[in-house]
Amino acid sequence: MQNVEKRERVQSSFEWVDALVSAVVIVVLLFTFLFRTIGVEGTSMSPTLSNGDRLIVTHLFYQPAPGDIVVIVQPESDTPAIIKRIIAVEGQTVDINFSFGTVTVDGQVLEEPYINEPTYMKRDVNFPVTVPQGCVFVMGDNRNRSLDSRDSSIGMVDQRYILGKAVFRLFPFQKIGLIE
Repeated sequence: MQNVEKRERVQSSFEWVDALVSAVVIVVLLFTFLFRTIGVEGTSMSPTLSNGDRLIVTHLFYQPAPGDIVVIVQPESDTPAIIKRIIAVEGQTVDINFSFGTVTVDGQVLEEPYINEPTYMKRDVNFPVTVPQGCVFVMGDNRNRSLDSRDSSIGMVDQRYILGKAVFRLFPFQKIGLIE
């Protein structure tokens, strides 16, 4: 009788280990091929994102679109990945009226309820500009404290350097949820 109970406990233990190993493998595969987690550094995306937020980013079947928050790698830079909002995609023309703080894409003033304040900070790019093929124009939501496509050090971002779209905030727990 004791051998039967012992065998059942051993079998149950193996089933638990098998389930745990399978779960770990699935999570590793998901986060390797479908999702990544990224930490927000700095305040350039305030008030939408804050320093220290942890995000889930996906690149599966992703096509850049205006309004998306994306993570961008800079291959010729020692700086970590940056997080910005796409304002315009290839072929679109961006203009900024720094006196009024408005951003215009293809002649339409953008409705931007997500920004911290109007866009008064001018950098070294002259406007209007047309986004070249295969590129996007990005800006931070904290416009006057963001280094973005208005500055030639970032400029138009090649779509190949977009790591993915930020879709979900994991941390802090009181702000957990989809990113818009």
